[in-house]
Amino acid sequence: MLIRRVVTGHDNNGRSVLVSDGAPPRTVSFQSIPGHAFAQVWTTPPSPVVPAGNADLTEGQVKLLPPAGGTSLLIVTFPPDSTMSAPGFDPLAAGEECIARMPDLARTFEPDCPGMHRTDTVDYAIVLSGEVWLEVDDGRETLLHPTDVVVQQGTRHAWRNRSEAPATVAFFMVGASRQKVGEA
Repeated sequence: MLIRRVVTGHDNNGRSVLVSDGAPPRTVSFQSIPGHAFAQVWTTPPSPVVPAGNADLTEGQVKLLPPAGGTSLLIVTFPPDSTMSAPGFDPLAAGEECIARMPDLARTFEPDCPGMHRTDTVDYAIVLSGEVWLEVDDGRETLLHPTDVVVQQGTRHAWRNRSEAPATVAFFMVGASRQKVGEA
């Protein structure tokens, strides 16, 4: 996955400067799922402040999901679903790699319903390239194309790539607190 990330910050006099220009340090290409990759572009803690210092909070990070009030920008490339049914595909190895590379997100996936998951986040999902299907609880599926945007409000869902080409989606996630349905 080739992502160029340009980060600005401040020098000791408060002037704006370029802090970095290059690939995000947390970029992963899955070995067990050919074509599947992600880059965590940036993350912020709850109630971020500016100027924020010039530390890269993605370095050494193991979590993809932000805490309540925090944010995470994640870009994901989804290979065609047919990748998972190709000869030689090892679902056990794929599951183990997902747990190793994205443990907090992997824990939200349902073993009995592949791909379905729910996170305690509000996500703005922007399709950058390809096409991808969004599936929700009631079985409804919506086909999405480049520049389509989904506002995901902590709902149970799955992303499906039924095409024969990769699809890339940017997810801007805002950590949220979950309350029971019907609570105000």
